[in-house]
Amino acid sequence: MPETSYPNTATTTPSNAPDAYAHLSLIAKAAIVYDLTDNQILYEKNAFTPLPLASITKLLTLYAASEILSPASTITMTPDSVENINDTADTGFKVGESFTFEDLARLTLAASSNNGAQAIADAADSARGSSTATLLSEAAKSIGLSQLTATNPTGLDIDQEVSGAYGSAHDIAVLAGALLKKAPHIAEATTLPLVSIESADGVAHSFSNTDLDITHLPDPLLSKTGYTDLAGGNLVVVYDAGINHPVAVVVLGSTESGRFTDVQQLVNATLAHFGSITP
Repeated sequence: MPETSYPNTATTTPSNAPDAYAHLSLIAKAAIVYDLTDNQILYEKNAFTPLPLASITKLLTLYAASEILSPASTITMTPDSVENINDTADTGFKVGESFTFEDLARLTLAASSNNGAQAIADAADSARGSSTATLLSEAAKSIGLSQLTATNPTGLDIDQEVSGAYGSAHDIAVLAGALLKKAPHIAEATTLPLVSIESADGVAHSFSNTDLDITHLPDPLLSKTGYTDLAGGNLVVVYDAGINHPVAVVVLGSTESGRFTDVQQLVNATLAHFGSITP
């Protein structure tokens, strides 16, 4: 693992301005507000502590696959990806159905489909001739995510004590920014209330966004939920705080409903933070 290099934590807030983050009451075990433009931490709570990631792991899966597959690459649903994966997002996939990588990736992130994530990982594994764990490890290393480890592409808990992936809030903020830059059209799907795609045979699949609060976010660019028994409630959002000025907000280890209120608190505080800065 490369040595961890912590980013600049200074902000451009005037010294006499009030601290917009002073009175937060978060449920989350860890959180960060990360300015992706200036690589600055605006707020952090245990931001470098690795925690279970749940379905936020899919951001890494899609980034790794984007390094190998083209948007038009064909992904076929296999028995392993449909019948052997627990998927609470009942997207109705059938064995043998095929999709373009970009279409399936868009639905997979927005609907948090475990079936889709497994099928995409299997296709990337086959194209590279490697294992999923290796592909995810190489992708994390290429972005500089020193605390992120993943053994499966979905983030599902392996058992009652071991998660499928671990990482810090800081790692997730950086990962979200990297995926947004690499595959903006895929990321865009996570800002829509509903995503619809068609298989190669013309069968339509539609599913609602798992982030029910996405429409309340100002200028959203990316959103991803995660929840398992081990992880609790996780959520990452990226929004544009100005003209092409993305800011990532991450909470890990909250509750299923608390992750949304935690993020809303952080977004509101960040809006106040930028509002206190005199041009």
